[in-house]
Amino acid sequence: MVGKESVRARMEDREAGISYTEFSYMLLQAFDFHVLCRDHNCELQIGGSDQWGNITAGIDLCRKKLGRHVFGLTLPLITNADGTKFGKTEAGAVWLDARKTSVYKFYQYWVRTDDRDVIRYLKFFTFLDEPTIKDLDAQPRETHAAHKTLAKAVTDLVHGPDATVEAIRASEILFGGKLDGISENTFNEIVGEVPTKEMEKAKLGSPGAPLVELLVHAGLCPSKGQARKDLEGGGIYLNNVREANFQRTVTMNDLLFGRHLLLRKGKRNYAVVTAK
Repeated sequence: MVGKESVRARMEDREAGISYTEFSYMLLQAFDFHVLCRDHNCELQIGGSDQWGNITAGIDLCRKKLGRHVFGLTLPLITNADGTKFGKTEAGAVWLDARKTSVYKFYQYWVRTDDRDVIRYLKFFTFLDEPTIKDLDAQPRETHAAHKTLAKAVTDLVHGPDATVEAIRASEILFGGKLDGISENTFNEIVGEVPTKEMEKAKLGSPGAPLVELLVHAGLCPSKGQARKDLEGGGIYLNNVREANFQRTVTMNDLLFGRHLLLRKGKRNYAVVTAK
């Protein structure tokens, strides 16, 4: 290890140095390759180009301890347009496990791909053929056709078409789509994406809770006076239906799935009120 330029240079740099964790990582990965070869007859380790030193250390260890010839294959690192590495160690990483990254967030991650990256990612992460990708590349970026195609293809692959449909439905709702036929699972995806406030369900009994008060409680309006102005101006939506009556009260009948109210101010400012 000390013979490797990358390691020796760090050790000789008194200011930067190298931590024991970093130094020992190569040993651990080399031993991992050794165990996989010994117990599972593994002969090939694949990794990003930044793993070359770790992989070759494993090749060397397998040769010395097992007398086996094993191999390494490295691939160029996938980077974002800003030069950062695409991977789990980066901030805002995306996970395949829905318990770590919900299907909705997973879908949105790909929809929000930088314009400079989307065509490369279609080639990397989908099985679309070259003519199809060229057609998507030729479409105006403002249509987001390439981004939506990328998001659907990758989400289909990882979570299945049914889950993708739910994620797309949730996305449409947060862009003002109607709630007709929405499932509770889909709505729960939305609840996790927007500010949520709780209230006592009893307050929705007859005659109901004034909508202006709920708008203040949800944080969409700073005061009841402003809430009244926003309602009269046509900028308030209850369950994605425009409400213009400042005297509107909200009752149990307005609850979605017997628990939730979806409030919106303008095009993009959402809040959920959950009655308990």
